[in-house]
Amino acid sequence: MYEPIIDALRRGASAEALAAARELVESQPQDPTAHRLLSAALRQGGERDAALAALDQAIELAPEDAQLHLERAGLMLDGRQLDEAQGALAKAIGLDPNQFPAYILQAQLALARGDLDQAESIVRTAARIAPDHPQVVAVEGSLALRRGDADRALGLLSQASEKAPDEPILQHALGFAYAAKGHFAFAEQAFRRLMETRPNPSMRAMVADLVRRQGRPGEAADELRPLLDDAGAPPALKRLVGEFEMEAGRPDAAVALLKEVVLAQPADRRALAGLTDAWRQTGQGDDARETLEGLLATHPGQPDLWFARLLFEEFAGPEAVAIVERWMQAMPDYIPALEARATIHQQHGELDQADAIALRITELQPGHSSAEMRVIDGLMRTDPDAAVNRVESLLARARDENVRKMLRQLLGRTFDAAGQPDAAAATWAELHAEAESQRLPLPPQTDGIDAWPPMATRPEQAPGMVFLWGAPGSLVERVALTLDHARMPLLADRLGAKPPSDPTQRYGTTEALLSGELDPSFLVSQWRATQASRGIQDGRIIDWLLWWDNALLLAFRPHLPEAKLMFVLRDPRDMLVDWLAFGAPVPFALASPETAAEWMARPLSQIADLHEQALFPHTLVRMDDIANDGEGIARTLGEALGTELRPLPPGAQGPDRFPAGHWRQYAEPLREAFAILAPVAERLGYPAE
Repeated sequence: MYEPIIDALRRGASAEALAAARELVESQPQDPTAHRLLSAALRQGGERDAALAALDQAIELAPEDAQLHLERAGLMLDGRQLDEAQGALAKAIGLDPNQFPAYILQAQLALARGDLDQAESIVRTAARIAPDHPQVVAVEGSLALRRGDADRALGLLSQASEKAPDEPILQHALGFAYAAKGHFAFAEQAFRRLMETRPNPSMRAMVADLVRRQGRPGEAADELRPLLDDAGAPPALKRLVGEFEMEAGRPDAAVALLKEVVLAQPADRRALAGLTDAWRQTGQGDDARETLEGLLATHPGQPDLWFARLLFEEFAGPEAVAIVERWMQAMPDYIPALEARATIHQQHGELDQADAIALRITELQPGHSSAEMRVIDGLMRTDPDAAVNRVESLLARARDENVRKMLRQLLGRTFDAAGQPDAAAATWAELHAEAESQRLPLPPQTDGIDAWPPMATRPEQAPGMVFLWGAPGSLVERVALTLDHARMPLLADRLGAKPPSDPTQRYGTTEALLSGELDPSFLVSQWRATQASRGIQDGRIIDWLLWWDNALLLAFRPHLPEAKLMFVLRDPRDMLVDWLAFGAPVPFALASPETAAEWMARPLSQIADLHEQALFPHTLVRMDDIANDGEGIARTLGEALGTELRPLPPGAQGPDRFPAGHWRQYAEPLREAFAILAPVAERLGYPAE
């Protein structure tokens, strides 16, 4: 009498199974198996609560049946009622200690909770009941995976999968093991096999993500599209499909989906970010403004909506000002809104208003870093002594050592503004001396070279090759930023985590050239050999060097005549003060101002030699009068390179540096260091005093 129901369940004929099960229960109301089959039919039809009620009726009739408690645990797991599932499993094991499936489910629950030791203990018990069962291996493989041993997990699960290719738990674990190893195609296959027997939306989403990871985001979106036909498709699913559409380069399709999500859930930051990007890519600014204004009318306290709204107006323009004013009214004393208003004030040159807002922010959130900096900058303009006092107050309260170092550097700047150069120089020198062991040693410099190899003829149609260098404090970094912004072929990788390995990167190169240990032609060939790995295909390159020494001309003159040198300069004494006050892009050790001056004088003297004797094609980019002038820097570089360059946008090069000639304020505290630099300063065209 049970077979027709079981057969219908196997065929997936839920309605047929349910009708037969109801009829059986009516005729056999005291039969626990009848209620159990009714529960199975209801569960297959998606009626979980009714299935649970039917199963509870079966348990009431046969409370000692361990299998019924095991099935109840499965229903609890479906509903993510983990504690109740654990209780049902414990009951099943108590009634029948040999209930193997109960141990497997308990182990899986322990894995879900992250209790790996308990999962391992439970699966050992299960292994004693059925040592070679694939579900045991599935849990063991999952344990290995959770403990970071993906290789062992994959080995265990692959071997077991060959013996039991249709075991769902095994396929599930195998899919995750493949994904952990980056074998996304194999993981996709494992989950697709699983989905054939147990189709569900979460499994399809997993498959789609694996397809995306293989570089096929369009297919991933198409994989999930059928799930959106369901009127109850959750916003998270729509957001995922929208993100895949964006990744596939189909922003129009993404707009429709992400807009639905944001309208339903305005606080969904991820969906809003994706929608904002999609609007901008498709040029739908009007739709963006209309949609965001509608949302702000009903959700004025949602800051992400204000941020998004500002993106569709000109920065600091009148419309942006009006939006920020409304934002401040909707969210009084909300710090990001105040920051936005202060930034607009500063952009308009309304420094007093920006300073007042910054002061308000520090009252609302004491220690707010950017606001404190703005307040201190304002005080340095209007009341330098008060700026000193404010930084000293912050320093007294700071506990983090990195914060203290930043404040001490800032304290030196406030001493400078307050006309206390002795205190400023001492503060900066102390900071550099403390950090000496954490910095790069100063590069060695060779002595003068008496004889130079002949200069080779420049090849016709040679690609542009430039070597860029500037001593600390020269503001070479502003030149580099401008070149990069103008999309020139600048390479700054020598300053990064993965520098090229050619000889111009190494300190011992110059000595090896002089001794004959390093062949000049080999140096150039090695430099050329690294270009492909550095992303240079056509030979055009502006290579920002860590150091300069004229000994490199032993290789450049005969073997690289098509290159050009670009040296960034300021008055060497201004460079030393800047190095002390602001550091340098290459973190060289600065043991003392005198030591730094002695080292700096040597490469600068070599540049003077090169310039006076015309040893190699070069240009001197003098930053003295354009250090804080982005347009002036772009114009000067454009003239040197024979092209027009876009200047950096306002504020992109950082805060203003000291004006030319500021070194004279330090004539007394840095007297000895300046005496060392004076001769080379004169050679480079700067006044002696």
